[in-house]
Amino acid sequence: MHPNDPVAWPHGARCAVMLAFDFDAETLWLARDPANAQRLGVLSQGTYGAKVGVPRIIETLDEADVPATFFVPGWTAEHHTGRVESILRHGHEVGHHGYLHEWVDPQDPAREEEIFLKGLQALQRTVGVKPLVSRHRSSVGLRWPSKRIAALHRLPIRSVLAARCALRCAPMAARSLRHLIRDATLGYRSPAWEASLNLIALIDKHGLRYDSSLMDQINPYHHVLADGRRGPVELPVHWSLDDAPFALFSVKSPRTIVSNEQILAVWQDEFSEIYRWGGLFSITMHPQVMGRPSRIALLREFIAWMRSFPGVWFARGAEIAQAWTDACLSNRGIAP
Repeated sequence: MHPNDPVAWPHGARCAVMLAFDFDAETLWLARDPANAQRLGVLSQGTYGAKVGVPRIIETLDEADVPATFFVPGWTAEHHTGRVESILRHGHEVGHHGYLHEWVDPQDPAREEEIFLKGLQALQRTVGVKPLVSRHRSSVGLRWPSKRIAALHRLPIRSVLAARCALRCAPMAARSLRHLIRDATLGYRSPAWEASLNLIALIDKHGLRYDSSLMDQINPYHHVLADGRRGPVELPVHWSLDDAPFALFSVKSPRTIVSNEQILAVWQDEFSEIYRWGGLFSITMHPQVMGRPSRIALLREFIAWMRSFPGVWFARGAEIAQAWTDACLSNRGIAP
């Protein structure tokens, strides 16, 4: 199955929609300039996302009865634990988004892995989510005998779940992937979508199932690891389907804040064509941007507009990654 082909989405859906929210909070500003720690006006934009944006977004998603994925830096989980718990309580997915929203330094892979682990550990310590399977002793999560782990990692997620149930003989046997998402972080998104050549190997090493950081496709695809194994699924993104270029402003990085009508026009045009292609519509929003009053109304309107199309499947990132894997397996081939 090739990524350019229409995808056989579950339930015969024509198009999959991934509503993703990068819950950066204050990390967005602290990572850009440590001196912002003393600039309360700058930081207050991120604080607004936690205090007002996240609750209003969750309320809007509840009203529309659609799921979402929230990518959360470890620092945010530590300082806004209640908000992250609320995200999980309402049935949404929490993904890994670094620790302090640090940009990757390709010249320092050891530091990159240190930050990656620090963010994972913060998510586990604060809200209890962790990778489904941990392949290496250095990673957080489950630790099984190496041969058993290696065998499990050659299986799709559903097979891993079955094997894990058999191994542990726990009540988990009746849990679906959707329920598993409450306890596991299965996906990663690099801060500012800055990725190193080491990124995919790092994601695979520490037991995550998908990435959502690259812009080289519309539909999902599987990465291929250096040893030829099938790697994590990529759920592609793009700046045109991100609220930040349209409406994120700071005195040191001034840009025009466009009207909600302009934002909606771009997103609707992209959706219409991706729907025609039979693909993945992956949109990225930030609580400190989309959580503003008029943009909550925009989100509500946009969700309702997409739902007016027949065969639209709203799903969390982990579900979309699994659906792509299932579609590839049913075609007896894995696309690179």
